[in-house]
Amino acid sequence: MSEQPNIASAAFLIADPTRAAILTSLLDGRARPAGELAFAAGVTAQTASSHLAKLLAGGLLAVEAQGRHRYYRLGGSHVALALECLASMGPAGTVRRKPLGREAQSLRFARCCYDHLAGRVGVALTSALQERGFLIAAAGKRFEVPSDGVEWFGAVGLDVAKLKRGRRGFARQCLDWTEREHHLAGPLGAEFMTLFCARDWLRRSKSSRAVQVTPKGWAWLEAQLGIDERSIVGAAY
Repeated sequence: MSEQPNIASAAFLIADPTRAAILTSLLDGRARPAGELAFAAGVTAQTASSHLAKLLAGGLLAVEAQGRHRYYRLGGSHVALALECLASMGPAGTVRRKPLGREAQSLRFARCCYDHLAGRVGVALTSALQERGFLIAAAGKRFEVPSDGVEWFGAVGLDVAKLKRGRRGFARQCLDWTEREHHLAGPLGAEFMTLFCARDWLRRSKSSRAVQVTPKGWAWLEAQLGIDERSIVGAAY
């Protein structure tokens, strides 16, 4: 008898609204204590503790002890990918919705998708890289980096040859759940995000997944990839 993946077990854990809120609050890749996760999910510490135990047992979370404190994070990038894919499965057609609040607008504009850039800015960045031939969409939801791309990324400060390859290479297509288009993920996407933050082109929020593009970042994006701040801001709001 061949073993089958236990999809139902993972689906059951994610389907609970409280557990879904806990998982979503960790999609920026950071580790958080139980009290902060309880607040994010709108439940008591005791209730959060029960849900955290189930998520740990199911492999969706990992925990790290530091002194008397325990910090929880997603079980890996595969968990983040599953959550983003599930979030993108809603209807793609025009649906009447209430106007987005400020936080929701910020997340749609630019946010962390675990360890890489997502939202309208992430999609625009990926599209510009493809238009210039620095990324090429390939089978298996991968991106290939041709020689021109290797040269361009090298000039920016990323040595593509040194990136660790995963099962699907080092550059992956991740479906953006707000934009319904792909943004750049995988080791290349993660290193790109790290570089942007290190050079103060992007600034991550301390309290949410939102990401801010700095004036220096906008100047670089326009000079290097023709990404104009006004066109993206105008389309997003």
